Amino acid sequence: MSIRLMMVDDHPVVRAGLRALLEADDQIEVLAEVGSGTEALRMLDELAASEEGAPDLVLMDLNLGHGIGGIETTRTLRERHPDVQVLAVTTFDAEADIVGALAAGATGYVLKDSPTQALIDAVGEAAAGRSILSPEVQQRLVQRMSNPATALSPREIEILEVLATGATNREAAKALFISESTVKTHLVHLYDKLGVDSRTSALRVARERRLIR
Repeated sequence: MSIRLMMVDDHPVVRAGLRALLEADDQIEVLAEVGSGTEALRMLDELAASEEGAPDLVLMDLNLGHGIGGIETTRTLRERHPDVQVLAVTTFDAEADIVGALAAGATGYVLKDSPTQALIDAVGEAAAGRSILSPEVQQRLVQRMSNPATALSPREIEILEVLATGATNREAAKALFISESTVKTHLVHLYDKLGVDSRTSALRVARERRLIR
């Protein structure tokens, strides 16, 4: 029985290369490929309503350029179609991306430079609903779990990501639908975890530790 999948990546050349690699395996069938989160959700709805039905798996890049990103697309996709698995296939191994994708409902997380067979194996595992992570991703999560006292929470990572764009505390609060005082409270906690005393230092250390991009 073949694995039916849809690819989501905003780079046509990458999609073409990945498609050729995957379809060389006679157990994998690519039903569709799209270049944005919006297109992904529309296409999945169409496939689900069609005679052939929804794919077993969606390969999801996280950086989709303009519009909704891969993490938010994954979250919405899983809410609408809980039986469709998502495998994040990306170049990013920052903790924010890993934690965000898994929290959004991704079954697995692999890097695009993974060996061909490893990627094909990951597709099979994820399509079956089994968790699969690249070795580099596993190591990052192990490091996070081995130091729980200093591990940033998903919300703290979200705040850092917003602040990294140059946003003020007020703007970060608005973007995350929380109060400004809540942002300040989270900052106190994450400063302590990172061993810093300023926003600039927090962002520098977070990038050095690959907590954010």
